[in-house]
Amino acid sequence: MEKLKPKLFSVMKHYSKKQFVNDVISGIIVAIIALPLSIALALASGVGPKEGIFTAITAGFVISFLGGSRVQIAGPTAAFATIVAGIVAKKGMQGLVVATIMAGILLMIMGFIRMGSLINYIPATITSGFTMGIAITIFLGQIKDFLGLTFEKSPIETMEKVVEIGKSIGTFSLQAFIIGMIALAILVFWPKKLQIIPPSLVAVIVTAAMVKLMDLQVNTIGDLYTVTSELPSFHLPTATFGDIVGLFPDALTIAVLAAIESLLSCVVSDGMIGSRHRSNMELIAQGAGNIVSALFGGIPATGALARTAANVKNGGRTPIAGMVHAVTLLLIVLVMMPYAALIPMPAIAAILFIVAYNMSGWRTVAHQIKTSPKSDTIVLVTTLVLTVVFDIVVAIAVGFVLASLLFMKRMAEVTDVNGWVYPEAMNEEANDENIFYKKVPSNTRVFEINGPMFFASSDKFTNIIEDTSEDFLIIRMRSVPAIDATGVQTLEKILDVCKKYKVTVIFSHVNEQPMSIMKKAGFVEMVGADNFCEHIDSALARAVELGNAAKA
Repeated sequence: MEKLKPKLFSVMKHYSKKQFVNDVISGIIVAIIALPLSIALALASGVGPKEGIFTAITAGFVISFLGGSRVQIAGPTAAFATIVAGIVAKKGMQGLVVATIMAGILLMIMGFIRMGSLINYIPATITSGFTMGIAITIFLGQIKDFLGLTFEKSPIETMEKVVEIGKSIGTFSLQAFIIGMIALAILVFWPKKLQIIPPSLVAVIVTAAMVKLMDLQVNTIGDLYTVTSELPSFHLPTATFGDIVGLFPDALTIAVLAAIESLLSCVVSDGMIGSRHRSNMELIAQGAGNIVSALFGGIPATGALARTAANVKNGGRTPIAGMVHAVTLLLIVLVMMPYAALIPMPAIAAILFIVAYNMSGWRTVAHQIKTSPKSDTIVLVTTLVLTVVFDIVVAIAVGFVLASLLFMKRMAEVTDVNGWVYPEAMNEEANDENIFYKKVPSNTRVFEINGPMFFASSDKFTNIIEDTSEDFLIIRMRSVPAIDATGVQTLEKILDVCKKYKVTVIFSHVNEQPMSIMKKAGFVEMVGADNFCEHIDSALARAVELGNAAKA
């Protein structure tokens, strides 16, 4: 069983001075990368720049300290932008704090009851659908600032923003657009040889200098938000029982998103460094990190794949790098935070355009649509559209239900019941190596069930009892991996009809899971334990034995 032990405590046993130096250098570089991203993602989430920085500091430190990954870097991510913006707009910052704390508690519970492996049960089509949907939502939400538009209203929903963009296109600002394009060009064309200097940092410095020195009429962060060197401070929120009930769906969404994104990031980073994360410990750390973030003025956090990859690329191999990243950001807040007020909003929009593009996974989506069955494509497209048109809560719920229904349909389609073909009917001689050609007593009928026996396929078993003229009915179940309550009830109905017509039912090769369910339901006692045989030969022998006994 996986240990609930932070990776930090494991790696310190063999920690070296050389690795410490590499971790410190990587942590500093990642902090520089995280600074503009944290600000941009906070603004996309409907909060101020300081909330994004506070999240990266508090959650980043706690998650690295307690986490189940060697290299995970945590902080605000694009996945939360739309859900956070919606909570803040409808229920205020206080509501977001309460929802984030609740999400943290849910994540910790998930970790303690060892639900880390359940991430494998979320279909890739749903993950791809809502991820691309979030990317589109972020992109659409930044068009206003990139074009320098002035909205008459402040819409919350994505489709309302699209309508407002159309109405406000006449307020287009050429200066804002030029600044946005310059920032975007730097982000796209910054030389790979100079990647040690984050292009996002270069973009905000260059465009901020242009706006300041050229006195351009372009909105900056300082025009819209108050920016100070304030440090994170503890604040315990108050909430009524009604608040908690009302915020529970939002908290659950935050928890599920944090779990999905953090564990996906862990899996990818494992492949990069040849390690193996502890998923349940990671969930506990994510929960603790979100609670601390909320209590110290932050927003929801999770593992950030881009920053984690940058950590690995720059030599970080232990949680010390993530902790250094958080401490470095704290020092930057003390010294340089007021300068963040000079960052132009079009530059922030350009950064978020790149974030949206990178997270969209459009190549993966295109490949899935091209190669997947139509049912999977329906789930993906439905989840994507609902994320954009409504919200991610509706999208995940509907997508999961739809995926489950389509999965059950596929399972029902592969389940079938076949009656044996007798040698006489095919003018063939019996052949012990072919199940269709085994010698069957004249008063016996054999049916073989293939596939799971569950409620969606129960109607396929009626042909077993269409002919009750035989004395013995053998049901071969070697290809039945699982059965549910409806499947047992179907077998009980078959047994009742057979008893009515004095037909003895014999089962062949019942697998472990179906046998366990049958015993629990008392079905084995109804049939008789002696009528459950290990394989088809012993079942046929049982029919012969009972037939001879009846004649005697």
